[in-house]
Amino acid sequence: MNQPLTSSVSGVDIHTVVIRDLGQQAYEPVWKSMLEFTDARDQHTQDEIWVVEHTPVFTQGQAGKAEHILAPGDIPVVQVDRGGQVTYHGPGQLVIYPLVDIRRKKMGVRELVTAIETSIVETLCSIEVTAYPKADAPGVYVQHNNHEHKIASLGLRVRKGSSFHGLALNVAMDLSPFSRINPCGYAGMPMSQVQDVMPSWQSEGSFQQVKSTLIRTLMERLGFTDACHESIIQTQT
Repeated sequence: MNQPLTSSVSGVDIHTVVIRDLGQQAYEPVWKSMLEFTDARDQHTQDEIWVVEHTPVFTQGQAGKAEHILAPGDIPVVQVDRGGQVTYHGPGQLVIYPLVDIRRKKMGVRELVTAIETSIVETLCSIEVTAYPKADAPGVYVQHNNHEHKIASLGLRVRKGSSFHGLALNVAMDLSPFSRINPCGYAGMPMSQVQDVMPSWQSEGSFQQVKSTLIRTLMERLGFTDACHESIIQTQT
């Protein structure tokens, strides 16, 4: 029987990742849990991928400027420690946080970004949606109604050689809150979502199809071959 490959230093199976499906959660408790996980992890900690839908929130990254938050109204604004500028999270958006020891994987930040963007592009390709990244504007884009639209956003941070925060793919959501901000610092940037560009979108099943495909593709791009599915984290408000 083949033995799992392990890090010579940590003894951790470097090809296995823990997948945590958090369901729908408020942003701040999950963010705090990410920080706690990252601060507490050591060379023996297994990498994890957290999957979540957030209740409505604007998050302002470290590069964000106040003038890009136009009219938040009743949606809270949270200043966070990720890269990038302001974005919106809400139900129907697939958010994935790769909590990965990239130093152990001998992966640079640019490689991590490329792996995430490529995973999104490949996932969308599998459902007949043509998408692409842009070197000058992180994220993933599609052509919709003869115009370029952003369909996925990225915002990452690396601490002690480990990544946290991650990606947000618009799947089947209310896009109108994006009009209250300049998404990622770009005034008037058109936003799209999978249900508007997927030829065979079905209200039942398509979200789960996108979700499972993206998790699997991201695992592959990050070098994971096996997953351990854990129970939902009980976050504290």
